[in-house]
Amino acid sequence: MTAIGQNIKVCRERAGISQEELALKIRVGTRTIQRYESGEQTPKSQTILKISTALDVPASELMGDIYYAAPPELDERPSSL
Repeated sequence: MTAIGQNIKVCRERAGISQEELALKIRVGTRTIQRYESGEQTPKSQTILKISTALDVPASELMGDIYYAAPPELDERPSSL
């Protein structure tokens, strides 16, 4: 899964929107959204802008590093040696 695909999925779920609803909002097929989220296909710049508008997030959040937080175990400090 690509960072953009993961970010689209996380932002879509956070917005409470299904893949079908997002597809309707940006006028693509549901399978296209599935391809974006799985990393099979990368959306073009104009599509990223449409997705960001539909999800009410900046495009930079979709294109940046993976948007979700790291698992808690990665935040723990290592014990002293």
